[in-house]
Amino acid sequence: MSQPPAGAPAQPSIAEALAWAAARLESFHASARLDAEVLLAHVLGRPRSHFWTWPEQRLAPEPRRAFRRLVAERERGVPVAYLTGRREFWSLDLRVTSATLIPRPETERLVELSLALAPRGARWTIADLGTGSGAIALSIASERAHCRVLGTDRSAAALAVARTNARRLDIRNVAWLQGDWLAPLADQSLDLVVANPPYVPAADLHLDLGDAAFEPRGALVAGDTGLADLRIIAASAPRCLRPGGWLLLEHGYDQGPAVEALLGAQGYAEVSDEPDYAGNGRVTRGRIRGSRSRAER
Repeated sequence: MSQPPAGAPAQPSIAEALAWAAARLESFHASARLDAEVLLAHVLGRPRSHFWTWPEQRLAPEPRRAFRRLVAERERGVPVAYLTGRREFWSLDLRVTSATLIPRPETERLVELSLALAPRGARWTIADLGTGSGAIALSIASERAHCRVLGTDRSAAALAVARTNARRLDIRNVAWLQGDWLAPLADQSLDLVVANPPYVPAADLHLDLGDAAFEPRGALVAGDTGLADLRIIAASAPRCLRPGGWLLLEHGYDQGPAVEALLGAQGYAEVSDEPDYAGNGRVTRGRIRGSRSRAER
């Protein structure tokens, strides 16, 4: 049996294991205690509340070794979501892998704004571009059971994760198509297009920090200014959107004016930039000119 690392109790209780892990991680991560609890919960297959009820429970050798391995990886910077293979988004328990971005809380604002536009009972066709793990598509589909949601991604590995999430969550009003942005949707007539595309400038120093350093670079970076993919989607969406249809684009906190200008130049109506929960500009939306027939509402 391998020897415990320096400072680690040989047969620790839950409380001792968590204290050791938090001390190891606190120099690297502000969320050290939370990270330790999430990792141990994953190893034991228990909710975090178990630790508060049974802090004196001793860890068996194999869970102890598995926990130490995960702590070492987290100390190296590997995101907790990749270590556990899970991330909660819009109250959905999603599987994630290194082939996908880790869904972030601010992206829930994109879902919220999309649902505000799509009436309950609507039978819309909605596209989520660059779907990754399927977080946005599945969140919308779970709330609008009569809508048909299409998730596109160029990555076959990402789409495999999205399909797995749909099966696990038993969300059936969603389909997955491989290809760049709207390319797989050329024959579709869409009511709503949403996207959280890459929008980080190539020289941004944050790319080498935190979770971003481990995420797929192609899902983060979009040219020198971060606007390359936003520009492509803004230009191509009108060919697939019905009159009165909406485009919603997530972007960086300081890119709102630039994205509003992109949509304005393409002739979208009712263009506006909506803030996230922290008050930063986060989602720019615009509407195709024209009105829907009664049957399309």
